Amino acid sequence: MSNDENEPTGEATPSFVDLGLDEAVLKALRDVGYETPSPIQAATIPPLLEGRDVVGLAQTGTGKTAAFALPILSRLDLSQKTPQALVLAPTRELALQVCEAFEKYAARMKGVHVLPVYGGQGYGVQLSALRRGVHIVVGTPGRIMDHLEKGTLDLSELRFLVLDEADEMLNMGFAEDVETILADTPVDKNVALFSATMPKQIRRISQQYLKDPVEITVKNTTATAPNITQRYLMVSYPQKVDALTRILEVENFEGTIVFVRTKNETETLAEKLRARGYSAAAINGDVQQNVRERTVNQLKAAKLDILVATDVAARGLDVERISHVINYDIPTDTESYVHRIGRTGRAGRSGEAISFVTPRERYLLKHIEKATRQPLTQMQLPSVEDVNVTRLSRFDDAITTALSQTSRIDKFRDIIKHYVSEHDVPEVDVAAALAVVAQGETPLLLDPRDEPAPVREERPRRDDRGGDRFDRADRGDRPARKPRGRTDVPMATYRISVGKRHKVEPRQIVGAIANEGGLGRQDFGHIDIRGDHSLVELPAGLGADVFDKLSTTRISGKLIEIELDNGSGGSRDFEDRKPRRKPRH
Repeated sequence: MSNDENEPTGEATPSFVDLGLDEAVLKALRDVGYETPSPIQAATIPPLLEGRDVVGLAQTGTGKTAAFALPILSRLDLSQKTPQALVLAPTRELALQVCEAFEKYAARMKGVHVLPVYGGQGYGVQLSALRRGVHIVVGTPGRIMDHLEKGTLDLSELRFLVLDEADEMLNMGFAEDVETILADTPVDKNVALFSATMPKQIRRISQQYLKDPVEITVKNTTATAPNITQRYLMVSYPQKVDALTRILEVENFEGTIVFVRTKNETETLAEKLRARGYSAAAINGDVQQNVRERTVNQLKAAKLDILVATDVAARGLDVERISHVINYDIPTDTESYVHRIGRTGRAGRSGEAISFVTPRERYLLKHIEKATRQPLTQMQLPSVEDVNVTRLSRFDDAITTALSQTSRIDKFRDIIKHYVSEHDVPEVDVAAALAVVAQGETPLLLDPRDEPAPVREERPRRDDRGGDRFDRADRGDRPARKPRGRTDVPMATYRISVGKRHKVEPRQIVGAIANEGGLGRQDFGHIDIRGDHSLVELPAGLGADVFDKLSTTRISGKLIEIELDNGSGGSRDFEDRKPRRKPRH
């Protein structure tokens, strides 16, 4: 290990311009509102720009993604079509997050191609992109190993290699894969290794594969404001919209920001909220500045109550009446979490932060609690009774308010008296009928039968750290267990357009649908693989958003075309036909 060990001090932090980054990268940073580098960025970027290997000891949420992405982009050779940079990440979620960061920082550079590679995603998309040429590959060890074994990933001209959350990868059992990948890359590459801890195995890897590295240690000082109450709700992906609606019904909120991960989701969710009667709007990186300003002003003026936003769009947003921040999608790094919930509790007021956590995202919750040094309190989904009590209370308040408007009441009093005398109907029945007219088609109270099944937390496994939990099964490292269906929710049979003809196995179906649709293994029931299609038991009533996410999902390179099975079994099984020629595989 180099004697250049470096722990950022309290000295004045340089600007990004001082670090020597490429001008196009600096323009992208200005676009997203980044002004001052974090300690890990200030200490890591200069040696990486000089071609030095680096070992960064830093917790999640310290800004380490930019610490390696910015110097890589600044040194990229856009004329080279084979991969120049490989980032290994332990989970699908982290791989996607790193990809998004690279794309954000490369927004002012023309022709930069970044490819995420992870288990559960169809090979076809990855192979097509690799054939066209990519500059940066971000992937999980299992799927990267797959490509190396198949000869579909050429690392012979690799210039940069990053091990992100190295200790996490080792904890998940990827040590052998990581070392195999390291040994299969050029000797003269530039390596950056980031880890929250330095166990013996990480130390050995750094000594064996890194050349005289600079070691940088950053203590995480991330903290949240004490006047913000932080809670979380365990919820399955299909339940999220209903859970959000119930929380908005029972919480006494003024203005609310709902954070999601993608631009498309801002528009989709805002539309769903408007359909449920809420005053909601979306802002994201594609929204023009004048539209953004108008939307924020509406929020300030209480003409708008809910803002659905991405991290970038909400950066620097300062609206005093924001009483609640809801992480509809929990952020994958703690820095984003702190930035998000800092939008509430402004000007000395108290604030509420609620995060939706799926069973597979528990590890993100643990990261946040560890980094912020503050536990989040688990809350329960508001029950049907909770919602109905709130609705009745608001209904009472509306009647009380109307009764106070004496002049308007007087005009209707004679009309009601006339109706009562003409039709011989009790006044209370007329009042009830008017309530029905005012209510419209939407019932005032929820049906007790609408109570959703509780979300069951999965038992932790070695690889239960996020979306890549099916990555190793997808490789065939061990036989897939037969999925066990849930007994606490109604199940339905869905048809997908891949079967024995396409050489699919249950583990591929579970991996693809779970990763892309946001489901867990407990959501799968019986899987019946037939000739040219398969029948899969999943929770009944999957939302349109789940179908949207699965619309582009491929298994063995073929779109799955998921749909509810109509019970007819569809076309005859392939093996029951008598084809004129042997099908092509």
